[in-house]
Amino acid sequence: QLRIVESGGGLVQPGGSLRLSCTASYTRLDNYAIGWFRQAPGKEREGVSCISGRTSYIGYADAVKGRFSISRDNSENTVSLQMNSLKPEDTAVYHCATVFDPFSNCRLDPGPYVSWGQGTQVTVSS
Repeated sequence: QLRIVESGGGLVQPGGSLRLSCTASYTRLDNYAIGWFRQAPGKEREGVSCISGRTSYIGYADAVKGRFSISRDNSENTVSLQMNSLKPEDTAVYHCATVFDPFSNCRLDPGPYVSWGQGTQVTVSS
């Protein structure tokens, strides 16, 4: 398993923006599918966005389409989640997860993912 580290969470007012980052130590992420998941207190974990390893497929949950954007920077070995127009209902712990799979389209369910980060808290509140 990879050691996955997320960063970039924090407290932001409704309508604000945050950028989350996910990176791995000692391993290139180029051939890995990356998923972002979130879990709010008392709620089930849900897929937010994913980016495939070598295919061009990117996925978003309906709740975040048009507001969140996922991207990969192979030179920095980082996958970022840009979150705009944040709402109080976006408040959750956000986790990055990875699976070695260069050729399949990524998925928004947690099943395929093998390595998970500890998570970063995102709080949207006035």
